[in-house]
Amino acid sequence: MRRCFPFAIFASLLAGGCASSDNTPVNRSLDSFKGSSACYDRETEPYTPVVDTHLHYRPFDGRAIPFNEVNDYLSQTSVRFANVYGIGQMLPANSSCSNYLKCPGTPVSPTTRNDFVNAANMVEYKPDDLHLTLSMTFTDLSDPEPTVALMKLYEKEYPGLFHWMGEVNLVKQAQFNNRHKPATPKDITKWAGFMAELRARDYPITIHSDIGNNATPTLYLPLMEKALTLYPDNKIVWAHMGISYEQKSLDASEHIAILSRLLDQYPNLMIDISWRVLEDYYFSKFGNRSKYVAFMNRYSDRILPGSDFVAFRGNNFKVYQSELEATSRILQYIDDDAFRNIALGENYFQLLDLEYQAPVICQS
Repeated sequence: MRRCFPFAIFASLLAGGCASSDNTPVNRSLDSFKGSSACYDRETEPYTPVVDTHLHYRPFDGRAIPFNEVNDYLSQTSVRFANVYGIGQMLPANSSCSNYLKCPGTPVSPTTRNDFVNAANMVEYKPDDLHLTLSMTFTDLSDPEPTVALMKLYEKEYPGLFHWMGEVNLVKQAQFNNRHKPATPKDITKWAGFMAELRARDYPITIHSDIGNNATPTLYLPLMEKALTLYPDNKIVWAHMGISYEQKSLDASEHIAILSRLLDQYPNLMIDISWRVLEDYYFSKFGNRSKYVAFMNRYSDRILPGSDFVAFRGNNFKVYQSELEATSRILQYIDDDAFRNIALGENYFQLLDLEYQAPVICQS
């Protein structure tokens, strides 16, 4: 059994850690991740992570849950660190559509609108009890030429606020009916300017790139491989392990072999396990759980957690709580080292060179 050391319980309660005397979980404070803190008791504390690296504070149509309300959702859970993604591809401002999937033919186009709203909200409403990392989501990977100039505009308007890029779409089949076209291999060669700028700033980039679909399992894999080959020194995060709703039946062993090969070949590549499509169609499928747990234990320093929650007004705290729980369910089964790296944020802190550290896991 994993229990907190007795001397740590009282101190951890003051810092927001471990559990109360009746074993009711007490979510940890942001300050408790500065320096050493009480050990983390996996039997009494949540298995949901302290970091949500894939969280969309803005929706496709601009009608968003208020910024402070989303922050309140995090404060009600275990999450103390989050990436503030917009959504870089938005519906037209004059469109009555709120769900692009129900509006085939309506364009979903790259824009800076959501990023600037997020930045303005960060300046006005920056919370004291959460650490938020603002991300640029505007870039069009199939038309990368304007990206560097826009990055410089962001820095001029909001100096020092942005520290990430993404989620940006290399290929997203879900938006094919809304005029999205995958970046071509030639387009990828033209990323050189902004990828160099990201390296100079030491910013990660999260890329949505579908591996394939049910009919052709690895149809689009060469696009991601092209990006990794050309930009091996960039910190690239592959969103959703490359999976989408268009690909619900890729064999787990084949999927893991693809990820393992690329992680071995490209030391700066990381993957995120956001979006419940992974839990619903892969992790929970009979016979798969142990395979993915073994994979996550092996590559535990290369994985980031995330909910992929989208803060449009039709959603609420219960939806966020449900998405966070579903995307975190597999974390119950990984080993202690992997849990500390992934769920307790050590990978995230290292990736961004933050002055925080994950607590150690309590030992019996």
